[in-house]
Amino acid sequence: MQAHGGQLEAVLNSKGLRGSQRGALVEDIERGVAEGIRPAPWQTDTCIGSWHYSRSTFERNRYKTVGQVVRMLTDIVSKNGNLLLSIPVRGDGTIDELEVAFLEGLARWMEVNSEAIFATRPWKIYGEGPSTEEKPESGQFGGARDVRSKPYTSEDLRFTAKGDTLYAVLLAWPEEKTALVKSLASNSPHLAGRKVTAVALLGSADPLAWAQDEAGLHVKFPGAAPCEHAFTLKIQQSPAP
Repeated sequence: MQAHGGQLEAVLNSKGLRGSQRGALVEDIERGVAEGIRPAPWQTDTCIGSWHYSRSTFERNRYKTVGQVVRMLTDIVSKNGNLLLSIPVRGDGTIDELEVAFLEGLARWMEVNSEAIFATRPWKIYGEGPSTEEKPESGQFGGARDVRSKPYTSEDLRFTAKGDTLYAVLLAWPEEKTALVKSLASNSPHLAGRKVTAVALLGSADPLAWAQDEAGLHVKFPGAAPCEHAFTLKIQQSPAP
């Protein structure tokens, strides 16, 4: 505290909190995620492999993929959570070439999409699509499973927000090059009378054709994806009436 001008800036995380403890501690869900937006910050702690370095995991290439972690991260942030991700190290403190490739791939995705992650807040709802309607798989130590076994579709979206900007992350590339964001229908209660004024795809310089009606926000995607794994629409809205 002396180094920070007398300000207490420590954060204490713990698992399996009771209601009376949540005001003082940040709840941690090991290898799991929250099932919805939580009013208080929370955290997932997980690893791309085993908690301790495993030669067999490397030799069998059993690490989590960049795509799995990107989709997990986006889901966590949309629910007011934080991801603590472990990269297990060998006995000499180094990481193997598959872990290096993983980190490089994650960095490439973040170069395009980081503004939808950092300094954002949850929106009115965390997402839409089949993955929000199905019963989630149970996590190993509570919550929902950190990486779901069923593939996501382009209808599966996660939302984050920053000021008047809304980010809608598609968890799969739309094969028909069109997307419908149902939660942004012109009569949606989530918009409270606001209208969409501009839509862009992070990482792409191509202008997007879009239209908003009572079915949702219709967006025409460019021919080429700007990145791998998950794709972010940056959506501007009119001021609140």
